[in-house]
Amino acid sequence: MGRFTAAPIMLEQRGEQRQSPRACRHSKGSPCGPKGGAGGQEWRRMQTTLQTKKTRKQARMQIAWPVVDVADAPEGPRQRQFLFGESVAVQQARDGWARVQGEKDGYCGYVAQASLTPWTKATHYVAAPATHVYQAADLRAQAHLRLSFGSRLAVSAQEGRYARCAQGFVPRGHLRPLPFAWAEPAAVAELFLGTPYLWGGNSRDGVDCSGLVQLALLACALECPADSGPQRQCLGTTMAEDAPLKRNDLLFWQGHVAIVADSRRLVHANAHSMSVVREPISEAGARIAQQGEGQVIRRTRLPLGKETP
Repeated sequence: MGRFTAAPIMLEQRGEQRQSPRACRHSKGSPCGPKGGAGGQEWRRMQTTLQTKKTRKQARMQIAWPVVDVADAPEGPRQRQFLFGESVAVQQARDGWARVQGEKDGYCGYVAQASLTPWTKATHYVAAPATHVYQAADLRAQAHLRLSFGSRLAVSAQEGRYARCAQGFVPRGHLRPLPFAWAEPAAVAELFLGTPYLWGGNSRDGVDCSGLVQLALLACALECPADSGPQRQCLGTTMAEDAPLKRNDLLFWQGHVAIVADSRRLVHANAHSMSVVREPISEAGARIAQQGEGQVIRRTRLPLGKETP
């Protein structure tokens, strides 16, 4: 993500337009170009370059807590979140804090050093909105961890309806083997209906508009930056203003993003309802405009593939 000027905080976009020194992929200015396409290719090229440097020079670790906040500075406020099992490169560690770079998108920031553990290769990821990790392969056993969609696990064995991992036992029906790609970002986003809105959130416990879009696109094997500004610059192919909307299209306002559910409705995390909702596009657009946040400034169509078995 590039650095961009923070807009005044409005009701829909609260927390979505962040200045981003921690997101260290890009220099100042537009990272991807206003129409995507070649700009998106540049974003991927820069990400690949950083992945190569990371492999050579930085310690590879993974997240050991169900959810960990990512901050600009040690003990700073939450800007984004990492999930259990996500891979990060440790750039420096001091006084209980580590500056890390996320492998999935290059996002940089500080996390509690205690939230990190040595990297192991994940075999599965959580494909339910959330799941529990049990101490035994029994639904009556103590559940000592709650993991969100997208969390990654190394499964070592199967016991009946449960998968065994180092942390305990997880219902097999809540997992999918890696690699696995969903067919539709909208279907993933709809798993989060009713989830509370949380500035910088990336989990079932709380998510913001750009966090929801990133979760949905990454689940479909589509690269995606963490924040709405870079998402608007990088994602998809720009559509004409009068082009009919289809499911899985993206709508961007200044500091806000939503996924089209069908020709008349969208799904988004928003600070009006303080939750993930599905609502008419016309109603959401009118409300956003009334709040002074303007009209849709970009409509994009994503390159979607087919769901893998």
